[in-house]
Amino acid sequence: MRIIHTADWHIGQTLRGYARDHEHRAVLDELVGIVTEREVDALIIAGDVFDSQNPSGEAQRLFYETLVKLHQARPSLRIVVTAGNHDAAGRLEAPRVLLGGIGVHVVGNVRRINGQIDIARHVVPLPSTTGEIAAHVLAVSYPTPACLPTLPRQKEEDGSSIARATHALYEDLMDAARPITRGLPLVMTGHLHVAGGTESEGAERRILVGGQHAVAPDIFPADACYVALGHLHKLQTFKGDRVRYSGSLIPLSATEQPYRHGVTLLTLGDRGVTSIEHIELTRPVPFLRLPEKGDIRLDDLGDHFKALDLDPDLPINQRPFVHVRLNHEGLSAGFRAEADRVAESFPVRLVDLKVSPRPDAPTDTVASGPIVRLSERAPEDLFVTAFQRTHGGEPDASHRDVFHRALANANAEV
Repeated sequence: MRIIHTADWHIGQTLRGYARDHEHRAVLDELVGIVTEREVDALIIAGDVFDSQNPSGEAQRLFYETLVKLHQARPSLRIVVTAGNHDAAGRLEAPRVLLGGIGVHVVGNVRRINGQIDIARHVVPLPSTTGEIAAHVLAVSYPTPACLPTLPRQKEEDGSSIARATHALYEDLMDAARPITRGLPLVMTGHLHVAGGTESEGAERRILVGGQHAVAPDIFPADACYVALGHLHKLQTFKGDRVRYSGSLIPLSATEQPYRHGVTLLTLGDRGVTSIEHIELTRPVPFLRLPEKGDIRLDDLGDHFKALDLDPDLPINQRPFVHVRLNHEGLSAGFRAEADRVAESFPVRLVDLKVSPRPDAPTDTVASGPIVRLSERAPEDLFVTAFQRTHGGEPDASHRDVFHRALANANAEV
């Protein structure tokens, strides 16, 4: 049995105001081709289907069109979709009855009946070509505080109780799933930050699993032969290859320019995983760093753009994204506007501009020099800073949930 593990599509994302629809459509069509060519039996999308909890009509249309294309390409394909922290769980689950007709199973939140996990909504059987059940997926969405079990209060007032609750959640799910899976290979999903994982600056929202920024990789039961993770955009593994982030489909910030974006092809046999393969996706438009190493002077920026030798009539959605690293010497207060003015004369999209720190700048204070613009700060980082200044401590999960709802409502009104 062949399974594709993917995550963090972030359909509807913009980068400094530039839409990414052209890129998403290209990589999703390529994904359909991979599913067809490799005769894939199941596809797992481990959260963050959309970039916003209130995705546009165009973003939702692209998602559903892709699901239909996948079904038409492989009518027997089983598709498992779980909600991430960027997704609105209820919105994602709303059409689940219709999606079930084309083999799509959606899990938005951990569901309970009379306090017990409704495991039938989380365990997805995967039939073989002969029709017999050959494996199962235990689909687990982003664990909001409401998803976590209530544990007896301990004396310590720190994040350890939340870590235990997250661990207990996965144990409860596994205990409920065992009678159904009956020893067949089991693939588990998750959308959270595993301790030791590499974050992408400017793209990944720092999520708290009930007050804990990251969880240990041993929270996933050993029964699972593979754990398909979402949230971190870089391909990375833990516990050998058993616990794995597939990474996002395209670079979602300048930090991700060097990543090898793609999907993971997992092959299962009777006893579990027999092979794991990373399949790189074609980058629809270039994502460049100028210069490749080091930095450049602002006066030389135009020469570097010219050296790219780009077609001046290149359509806007095919122009390369450019991340520029400037030398700090000689920069005036209006250097960012000047860099934008230079970029406008070339078929490029300047999406990130950083200034190399002064060699003598102190490491424990904010370096003097050009001020970072408000638009370059993530909204959640600003919220956390304001909360710390006002209350003298970190916001907990309930505070962040309120913030995320407020942010989603604000985005919906823009």
